This record gives sequence, structure tokens and C-alpha cells, in this order.
Amino acid sequence: MYSRLREQSILFVSVVKWIFLSTIIGVVVGLGTTLFLKTLNWSVAGAGQFSYYFLLLPFAMALSMIATKYLAPDAEGHGTEKVIEAVHKNFGKIKLIVAPVKFITTIVTVAFGGSVGKEGPCAQIGGSLASFFADIFRFDNNDRRKLVICGISAGFASVFGTPIAGAIFGVEVLFVGQILYDVLLPSFVAGIMAFEVSSALGITYFHNPIKLAPMFSEYFFIKVMLAGVFFGICSFLLIEILDLGKRLSDKIRIWEPVKALVGGTAIVCLALIFSTQYLGLGLDTIQANLGGTVSVWYSFLMKMVFTSITLGFGGSGGIITPIFFIGSTAGALFANIFRLDVATFAAIGLVSLLAGAANTPIAASIMAVELFGPVVAPYATIACIISFLMTGHRSVYPSQILSIKKSQSIQVKTGEIMENLNIAFMPRKKSITGTISNLIRKIKDKGR
Repeated sequence: MYSRLREQSILFVSVVKWIFLSTIIGVVVGLGTTLFLKTLNWSVAGAGQFSYYFLLLPFAMALSMIATKYLAPDAEGHGTEKVIEAVHKNFGKIKLIVAPVKFITTIVTVAFGGSVGKEGPCAQIGGSLASFFADIFRFDNNDRRKLVICGISAGFASVFGTPIAGAIFGVEVLFVGQILYDVLLPSFVAGIMAFEVSSALGITYFHNPIKLAPMFSEYFFIKVMLAGVFFGICSFLLIEILDLGKRLSDKIRIWEPVKALVGGTAIVCLALIFSTQYLGLGLDTIQANLGGTVSVWYSFLMKMVFTSITLGFGGSGGIITPIFFIGSTAGALFANIFRLDVATFAAIGLVSLLAGAANTPIAASIMAVELFGPVVAPYATIACIISFLMTGHRSVYPSQILSIKKSQSIQVKTGEIMENLNIAFMPRKKSITGTISNLIRKIKDKGR
């Protein structure tokens, strides 16, 4: 009896401890995210007053690269990836200087047209603040790791206004096929607190409940599953194009800021040839697709190219907002081809690309409910899972650790970082039909 009471007492103290700590992290990240989002909105609005503001993008990317290279190399790329890497390799240890450098470089990149998102910087800012908090109070490595994961959840929740999906994202994104249940409570508390703080300070969020209730039929369900396959292929293409941009950048052996100038100039040329809608966050296009408007058929491909060049050549920012752009435009295209409701499939595409590209099907499914309401949720969930499987053993976050094989016919070692995986295939087994045919052929040969 005494041992049971002691167990309950220890658990109670642990619960109280993590509610208290995660509340502090949520408030701190909520304040940091609010400052970042308000500054970003002001910068984008200011730059957007000039018709050809994006002509300064090459210099903005060069400035971003200089700040990153000489002040905080860990601020490179799309933010969340570096936090995942820090959690796996260094128990979440992140230098405090990463926060202000990521803050400035992302605002400069996005304001002048870089095709990146805003969640990665918030995750990295939240992670660095959480790591600094752990250093001040001398927490051990395990506690620091938990606090940094809380920072990821809080950053995601306060950027998109999805506290539940944000909490799940933080504990799901680190491993492919595994959720960290020991961080579930603090992640939820941090996500909710960050969302409430940002909301109270004036940050508004886009929620678009889907009003169309599709009549269930086998035919419609098959189309949803086909859409999941299509979105999985789009996720695959996005990851490969991002990797191609990085490899192309690595082959150009010049001073990094000059390389950033080259990449920024390429984006400016592409924008003048195709459209400026692929620059920046692209929120107008996302909202238009969710409102039933169909973009040009190649929009999702062009956004992949713009994002790949921006991130590969020195731009700073997140990857989730471009994923939303790609998913919504791909979903609108799919709906237009099969004469389906555009808004419904744009919403399904938005969350399905997140599920596939980031390997977070549960967080993406919950996000469908928080952003678009319960009507579309069952169909979005099916598409998310299929997209997650179709993407294969790859990710926009190469530092994720693989915990499951997506197919038993694929030989891949679990417990490895995604970028280090060696994929092989099981030898094909002879089918029953083939075996019977061979047997009949042998009998005939003996008869002759």
C-alpha cells in the first residue's frame, strides 16, 4: 500500500512540475511568436506597396546568408529541421543567438519575396528560448529535451491557430511512426498557452469550415483515396525537388553570399516569366483555392521550384506554408479534373501534403478538424494516411528518425536518420499462378 501511495505522489509531483514548466514555455513562445508575426506582417505590407519589391530579393538573400554564416550557422534552412537535429544529437541544446538571427533573416527573406513559411522560425525561436530557459535553471539533458519539444509545439500552435494539432505535431515530427507520450502533456499545455497568448495579443487566424457535406458513396470514397495517392506523389516530388536544389547549390563552389545573389536573381527571373504569386507566403492563393478558385494547373510545381531555390541558396524561413500552398493548389487541380468540389479537395490537399512531406499524418488529420471543421475530417484523414504511405521513406525533415517500415516488402533499417537510409527491396515471391504454370509446363515436357 505504501509503495502505491508513493508512486501516486511521485506522479502527481511530476504532473504539477510539467504543467508549470510548459505553461511558462507556452507564454514565452507565445510572446515571441506574436512579436515575430506582427513584425512580419508589417514588413510584408510595407514592401508590398512597391510593385517590383521582389527585385531586391537577391540582396535580401545575400544579407540573410551573411547573418547566418557569421552569426548563427544553426539558423540555416527552414528552422524546424535544425530543432529536430538538436533534439536528436544534442538533447535540444540550441544557442540563444539563433532566435534573433532567425527572426531577422526570415523577415528579410519573406518581405522581399522569398518562398518560405513562418512556422519554422517560430519553432526555432521557441526551441532556442526553451533551451536558454533550461540552461538558466540548470535542468538536465532529458528535461531540456522535453522543453525544446514543447517549444516546437507552442510555435506551431501559435502560428497557425491550431493548438491540438500543434501539440501533436511537436511529439510526432521527431520520429516517423512513433509518438513521444512522455512529452504529450507538456506539449498540449505549451501549445494551448502559446495559442491563447497570441490570440489575446491580437493575432488572428484563418479558419475556413467546409460547408459542403458530400454524400457518401463508394465512388466518392474511391476518388478520395485516389486523391491521397496523388498527394503522396506530390509530397515525393516536393522532397526530391528540395533535395535537387540543395545539391545544385552545393555544386556551385563560390562564396555563399554571392551564391545567394545568384539564387535570388533566378527567382526574380522566374517571377517575371511566370507569376509573382509564387513569391512569399502565398496566403492569397491558398485562401482563393479554399474559396473554390482553381489556379493554373502547374502552380504546385512552380511553388516547389521557388521554394527549393529559396532554401537551397541561402533564404531563411519555414517549409509548412509552402506545403499548404502546394497542397491546396494540387487539391484544386485534382477537383477540377474529376469535377469535384474545389474547396473540399483544396482543404484535403493542404493537410495531406503536410502528412506526406512531414510524416505527420495524425497532426495533419487533427488540423483538418481545427481548420476546416468535422464535415471533411473523415475524408481528409484517409487521404492523409495514404499520402503518408505513398511518400515513402523520405521527408522534408531529413533529421527525423525512422521507427517503422512503411511496407514489409522494403528493406530499410529502423532507428536510422532519414537522410542516412539505404533502401532495398525484398526478392519477389513466386505467385501461385506462376507456380502452377511452371508445374504444368514440366509435366508436358516429361510427356514428350
